[in-house]
Amino acid sequence: MAQKKILMLVGDFVEDYEAMVPFQMLTMVGHQVDAVCPDKKPGDTVKTAIHDFEGDQTYSEKVGHNFHINADFSTVNSAAYDALIIPGGRAPEYLRLNPRVLELTREFFRDNKPVAAICHGPQILAAAGVIAGKSCSAYPAVGPDVEQAGGTWPANNETFSDAHIDGNLVTAPAWPAHPEWIRKFLEVLGTKIEP
Repeated sequence: MAQKKILMLVGDFVEDYEAMVPFQMLTMVGHQVDAVCPDKKPGDTVKTAIHDFEGDQTYSEKVGHNFHINADFSTVNSAAYDALIIPGGRAPEYLRLNPRVLELTREFFRDNKPVAAICHGPQILAAAGVIAGKSCSAYPAVGPDVEQAGGTWPANNETFSDAHIDGNLVTAPAWPAHPEWIRKFLEVLGTKIEP
C-alpha cells in the first residue's frame, strides 16, 4: 500500500473523537495525517470537546483533550495532499468563516480528491459551495445547511452509526459512525488492509 498524505482541518472545540480517532487510525495504517488550524503553528494545540448523546434534545458537551497541530496552515498546498478530512464539533462553525479554509476545500473537490466529513464538518462543505447535487450526511441539525447548499440528505442518515459515500465524498452524522466512516474512507482512498 502506498502511503497517502491526508490534510485534517481542525480548530478549537473540534469534537475530540472525530479528530483523535481518524488521526490515529489513518496513521496506524501507514498514512501521513497533517493536522492544521488557522492561526496555529506546529506544536500548538486546539481544545477539543466531547459530545455525547444522553437523551437530551441535542448532544451534551464536556471538555476533551488538547489536540496537537503538526503542520502549518499558512503554508498548506492542496496539491501536496491526497485527501481531506473535516471533523465536526463546534470548530466548523467558525472555520467556515476563513476564506482559505473554503478555498482549500474547493481545491480538493476541484481535483476530485477524497474528502471525509463528519458531524458538523459539512458546514464547511456547504459554505464552500461544493455539495450541490451531492448526497451528504451530517449531524441532523446540519441538514438544513446541506439542503440550502443544494445537497441531498441520504436515506441512511437515520442512525448515528451510518456513513455515506457519494463519489469521493464520505460523510457521517457523528462519532458513533467511526467504524463505517473510516472503513468507507479507506475504500475511497484505495487503502487495502491485509490480514
